[in-house]
Amino acid sequence: MRKCNLDLAPEAPWRCPENCSSYERRTVDVNWSHGTLITPATPEEPVGLGEDESIAHLLESVEGIVNAAAPQMQAEVEAERKKKNRSPLNMLKRKKQRKKKK
Repeated sequence: MRKCNLDLAPEAPWRCPENCSSYERRTVDVNWSHGTLITPATPEEPVGLGEDESIAHLLESVEGIVNAAAPQMQAEVEAERKKKNRSPLNMLKRKKQRKKKK
């Protein structure tokens, strides 16, 4: 296992629960260039993982912070995209394109 994307483990993304019913072996690394035909070695686990329950609580807290911030960040990115599309240069380009279509 490289990392858990299912968020079913208390120490996700590093550890899967024993005999996880949702575990699937990953057969292909998409869009990565490794230089060989094999999957690279699994990264080392952080020191103390599995020994201290506070690690799982810390990871849950961090996940909560990221999940809470995501909608605001997404809204900011959308606002920036809309702002770029309303620039005078883009307005002229759109006007020119409409004339060409006629």
